[in-house]
Amino acid sequence: MKKTLTISATLAAVIALAGCSTGSTSGGSSMPGMDHSTAAASSAPAAANADHNGSDAMFAQAMIPHHAQAVEMSDMILKKQGIDAGVTALATKIKAAQAPEIEKMNGWLNDWNEPSQAPGGHSMTGMMNGDDLEKLDSAQGAEAARLFLSQMIAHHEGAVEMANAEVRSGSNAAAIQLGRDIAASQTGEIQEMKDLLAAL
Repeated sequence: MKKTLTISATLAAVIALAGCSTGSTSGGSSMPGMDHSTAAASSAPAAANADHNGSDAMFAQAMIPHHAQAVEMSDMILKKQGIDAGVTALATKIKAAQAPEIEKMNGWLNDWNEPSQAPGGHSMTGMMNGDDLEKLDSAQGAEAARLFLSQMIAHHEGAVEMANAEVRSGSNAAAIQLGRDIAASQTGEIQEMKDLLAAL
């Protein structure tokens, strides 16, 4: 079942902390002949700001908390004992892939002079609510593994939907490429999770 959820206070805090990190230029190609002097750097925000549209900004603003929740869910399952090795390997892979993407998207929003959070009331497909996360946190063993997989399948399906929307409507080449990458990698992981779930 797909779920939508407005950004919670907890996730908003996570995003705010991530947004405070040093924003590197992620995804912008370096220009030939440009150095890293103050003069060169001063022109970067204007150029970056011109190279995106509203869909690109919304993609990053929505995918950051979406990824943050996937990392949170992965951390929950990785702290548990007696979890199937295939499930822990998948959680480790999800965390390793999505944490750097959060930093990349925060860097884009900073470069684009866009707020780090989506407008109030915006909801995201596939997000778990507080009760879902509490159930995952309290579950143990095979029950926890099954719950993690079923929740993460729905979560990934939401991310794929958002990524495909960016590919259709975005204008920033790096953001569109990330959308393609997310759609491809998470579609593959959905099948992997279905196979793991069937084997538990």
